[in-house]
Amino acid sequence: MSDHAPTPASTPDLWKSVDALWTWLETDQPVSGREGLLLRMLKLSEEVGEVSEAVIGAIGQNPRKGVSHTWEDVQGELCDVVITALVALRTLTPDTREVFHRHLRRVTERSLDPGAR
Repeated sequence: MSDHAPTPASTPDLWKSVDALWTWLETDQPVSGREGLLLRMLKLSEEVGEVSEAVIGAIGQNPRKGVSHTWEDVQGELCDVVITALVALRTLTPDTREVFHRHLRRVTERSLDPGAR
């Protein structure tokens, strides 16, 4: 893990990046329509599986493979899950940022408000 925070100029804008990735995927999509939408959602399961594989590899749980991953690999796979989820959300709505922030606010209030428990 790095102690150096990225400079604002080197940090990509999250929402612009999500839109750009969504546009890129939409322009060269071999399967479209309802099936394409479902496949975009299923991609999340693939990415979560890669997190599991990296965790198992980081602790050496598979005796055949031993330690095959690092915790940095796990971090990268978790980032892939987040990116894939945001692109999937963008597939469902162009209001990705608003939908996400509204939901994050609800989850945060529900989880951190002592009166809500």
